[in-house]
Amino acid sequence: MAGNDRRRGGMRKSNKKGMVVGSGGQRRKGLRGKGPTPKAEHRVSHPAKRRADARARAEQQRLKRQAAAESQPELVCGRNPVVECIRADVPASGLFVAQGIDVDDRVTEAVREANTRGISVLEVPRTELDRMTGGAVHQGLALQVPQYKYAQPEEVLDAAIESGIPPLIVALDGVTDPRNLGAVIRSAAAFGAHGVVVPQRRSAGLTAVAWRTSAGTAAKLPVAKAVNLTRTLKDLKKAGLMVVGLDADADVTVDDLELASGPLVVVVGSEGRGLSRLVRETCDQTVSIPMATGVESLNASVAAGVVLAEVARRRRLR
Repeated sequence: MAGNDRRRGGMRKSNKKGMVVGSGGQRRKGLRGKGPTPKAEHRVSHPAKRRADARARAEQQRLKRQAAAESQPELVCGRNPVVECIRADVPASGLFVAQGIDVDDRVTEAVREANTRGISVLEVPRTELDRMTGGAVHQGLALQVPQYKYAQPEEVLDAAIESGIPPLIVALDGVTDPRNLGAVIRSAAAFGAHGVVVPQRRSAGLTAVAWRTSAGTAAKLPVAKAVNLTRTLKDLKKAGLMVVGLDADADVTVDDLELASGPLVVVVGSEGRGLSRLVRETCDQTVSIPMATGVESLNASVAAGVVLAEVARRRRLR
């Protein structure tokens, strides 16, 4: 129609010279979807990604510090713990003796046995020994021991089965005090247990404090680390062991522990919160310890000793 070329919008305007061409389908391609939107922590320059990267770096640094700490030797302090560790053939690398120490039978035995076993004996100023032990009560003696080499739960079970007597294993759930761990190891060894299992996380490790409290028995009794304690308990149940947990609210007491004479796992929880929910649900039975009125709970290591003593008594009467 004549005059349409003057209508507003009737002609395409372009700054290009010559013929105006189409988009060649590029506009249609630009309308296509690019897939689901990535999560915030995966988007470049997003604050969530920066926070995620910072957490990853912090975790990497923590693992490096943990690996460095695990490669460092430990110092067992005190005359009795040092002598007992040497008697138990703990793989020590050095015995530190404070200058001007008051010599008694324990010091004499420690130095004599260290020389016999090829352990280096070094005399150091008392102030230096104070620094090395972090101010701990060392009584002039400190024994340098390597980091403890944990066993696998399967190794503890295999050794228990090969012993020819019903397996007895102690598992700790959330016990974070190394003194409690050392005391439990000592009680477990005293009452015939084949090993102790601790979870990999939220649990005390076999540090020098635990070595000292165990009085060297940690060198005789294997201690295993479980990546997942609940899964490990289920594996032990599949192997034929019954799992008994200590619970202050249980209706059954240790006086009625009929499972004691068979293959058994005794699970001890923390003094504060006791057994975790998943561990309690995994137990075949929970038992309590009769106590006088007005006493709320026992220390975890004391409770373990009471139950293990009862298990050992019942096994002797079989």
